[in-house]
Amino acid sequence: MTLPEVPRVVLVGNPNTGKTTLFNRLTGARGRVGNYPGITVERSVGRASLSASADTAAASECAFEDVPGCYSLASRSAEEQIAIDALLGRHDSVRPDLAVVVVDATNLERNLYLTLQVLELGRPTLVALNQMDALRDAGVEVDAAALSACLGVPVVPISAARAEGLDALRAAIATQLASPTLPPSDGWRWAPSDALRADLDAVAAHLGDERPEGTSDSAARALALWALMSVDADDELEDVPAALRLAVLDVQRAARAAGRDLDAEAITARYAFIDRHAPAFVRRPAEAPKAWSERVDTWLLHPVFGFVAFLAIMFTVFQALFAWSDPAIGLIEAAFAAAGGAARAHLPEGLATDFIVDGLIGGVGSVLVFLPQIVLLFTFIGVLEDTGYMARAAFLMDRVMNKVGLHGRAFVPLLSGYACAVPAIMATRTMERRRDRYLTMMVVPLMTCSARLPVYTLIIGALFPAGAWLGLPTQGLLMLGMYLFGTLMALVAAAVLGRTVLKGPRVPLILELPPFRRPHLGSLARLVSSRARVFLSEAGTVILAGSVVLWAILTFPRGSEEVTALEATRPQVEASSEGEAQTEALAALDAEIAGARLRNSLGGRIGHAIEPVIEPLGFDWKIGVGLLGAFAAREVFVSTMGVVYGVGADVDEESTTLRERMKAERRADGRPVYTPLTGLSLLFFFALACQCVSTLAAIKRETAGWRWPLFTLAYMTALAWVVSFVTWQVGSALGA
Repeated sequence: MTLPEVPRVVLVGNPNTGKTTLFNRLTGARGRVGNYPGITVERSVGRASLSASADTAAASECAFEDVPGCYSLASRSAEEQIAIDALLGRHDSVRPDLAVVVVDATNLERNLYLTLQVLELGRPTLVALNQMDALRDAGVEVDAAALSACLGVPVVPISAARAEGLDALRAAIATQLASPTLPPSDGWRWAPSDALRADLDAVAAHLGDERPEGTSDSAARALALWALMSVDADDELEDVPAALRLAVLDVQRAARAAGRDLDAEAITARYAFIDRHAPAFVRRPAEAPKAWSERVDTWLLHPVFGFVAFLAIMFTVFQALFAWSDPAIGLIEAAFAAAGGAARAHLPEGLATDFIVDGLIGGVGSVLVFLPQIVLLFTFIGVLEDTGYMARAAFLMDRVMNKVGLHGRAFVPLLSGYACAVPAIMATRTMERRRDRYLTMMVVPLMTCSARLPVYTLIIGALFPAGAWLGLPTQGLLMLGMYLFGTLMALVAAAVLGRTVLKGPRVPLILELPPFRRPHLGSLARLVSSRARVFLSEAGTVILAGSVVLWAILTFPRGSEEVTALEATRPQVEASSEGEAQTEALAALDAEIAGARLRNSLGGRIGHAIEPVIEPLGFDWKIGVGLLGAFAAREVFVSTMGVVYGVGADVDEESTTLRERMKAERRADGRPVYTPLTGLSLLFFFALACQCVSTLAAIKRETAGWRWPLFTLAYMTALAWVVSFVTWQVGSALGA
């Protein structure tokens, strides 16, 4: 990511301080998002004028960079690592000319902890005292001049949400860029103990490339303190020099042997400074009235009523992802069906037309059909985050999720998985620790997504009688059971993987409950549009490529003796009837030819080749071809089976003809292929197998490699095979 040679200003701050709102106020619609290599969190970069007057804008422009919110510069999450990289100009970053710390005035003492860390780096710094409107409503007074005197840097009161004080902020930034003033005493507002100072000097001697040229000794000690509080045996930091890591671990071991807690020494000293000086610049009423949000929280965080509220909200989101996206999905499917029909009508028959219609148009349609759910999902996530409810839901669900090794924030991706695994995997970006993100990604595909519904509907409708059990419809109960089964298997898989492949210490959920606020529509629109663009530009290309490859293996080779023999009967069919009867006869012949081509294609041959592997599950080669086609998208299983049985590709899960053909299918010994036991085995296989190239593409993008998508494919396929094998073999032994 490159920017013009203009002064660079980095915005840092705690989560929920209004930092991104300020960034959007300053940069308008010119902000853009760029992903760092190998990580899933983002920083935004944009240009802005520092002058309130348009005629002088060209002379006072700068580049703003908005890094993810963090509570500390100790890099134990991806967000914190990006923040320290941006402040120091490490790795891909350019060292900024000014750091603007966005502080929530309603939580001033806690926000000042990060401010002290930024000051210790010895760089030009300015504090934007945000949410002054909320401060006034709470009856609290903050003396900005006294705070500025305490910190030794300019402090500007603002309200980003209401665009108050922004001209003063721009003027202060312009002044700092023109005549930068460093924090006094190189930024340190507290004095480390002699023992801690010796530790810092020992680590600072091994900073190497981590110490930018021209860094003062005091700033070097700040970097050493960052290393001491960030590096440990289980950290996820990359590119830390080996000599520095070794020096840090040696100092940490010596401190532990002496009974010292290095983290506590620094944290206690910083907060002691804040507590000692806070009375000089903060004045609160003697008896502050209980905020309405606190009264609401007594219900939302209640062990019983909180879960009731959570289920009601999540049920609404869940239903909306299905119901609200259906019209848009239907329009997309209809549009691409019409485009394919128009292309086939105006292009000559042949392989090129088949490739354009089935490979390209069909492939692009399989990508765009996910877009409505992605837009809706991230709209809901954005609203829940902006209002402050997401933090409360994570706190509430952490009690349940932690028992199986999942982080509290995993509930949102898991819930989203009921709609589609692709946006659900993208939603893991809200989780800080890589181990927690990866573990959630590995189990999200086990949730019963909407793409499984056509398959479930076909199998249940064809093979299970429409009776009742205890007065309830059998088919409906079976459908509900499949949802519960998928959820249970996801939790079991999380418990197993979290204790084996992705083993790691359980990190408690530490978060702040922000006050309830109205969502900022501009920020929400940018969030949704950026997620949609990322999906279409990156994940979409992989899905399209996978769809084209599957089209090819289900199409070639084109010729075979069976196809030639069927083609030879066309004149006879045309001569034997006329009018509507002839049209129906030719359509039936075309369907048979399509089925013959598929059976003799590379995909059909693979189906025969894998038959010995899937036969112990109760499946034949035709089901194997259907399973192969389902990798493009699970619902493709229905149309693939329609082609295999000569019904045609334009079938759905409620096609009576396809159900009748399946029921009539017989094995070599005369036994029916499809029985309720076969259906149950097939349902379990579809519930557990990762037959979705788009899901694998999403995991590949989020993990920046093929290791984890291949692992997901392998473990889910093995799990599906074992469960289906046990189901079929035990059921057969019992005479089912």
